[in-house]
Amino acid sequence: MRLVTVLPRALEDQFAHDNGVSLTDYTVLVSLAEAPEGRLRLTDLAQATALSLSRISRVVEAMVGRGLVKKVKCPQDRRAAHATLTEAGRAKLAAAYPGHLERVRSFLFDHLSPEEVRAAGPILARLAAALEPPDGSACPDD
Repeated sequence: MRLVTVLPRALEDQFAHDNGVSLTDYTVLVSLAEAPEGRLRLTDLAQATALSLSRISRVVEAMVGRGLVKKVKCPQDRRAAHATLTEAGRAKLAAAYPGHLERVRSFLFDHLSPEEVRAAGPILARLAAALEPPDGSACPDD
């Protein structure tokens, strides 16, 4: 059980130290980079990041202020907004990605044998699937 507390904190601390952004910011950058047309409605971004709509709104506003993302009006619904990466956001993602993979590997997988890594994959996938909301929605609003 301690891993559930220690691992995210260790990854977050190291990630912020190495990259100057939080893991939440990184998750937003990855989600936008992987999105069709490189943009997502805030409701879809909340779902993709497993954050509430109010939390993703605060995160996106802070990232807009730092020049990592921008908000644009949704062409189909002018009341809604899309978040999209800026060039600075793309650069931050490109710079952070290799180091993040290395940290995850060194924090987790370097301590396991190849057999343990192979066995852990299906177990972790099942646990992650069990945590997904049944309707695929994001977390409830804060």
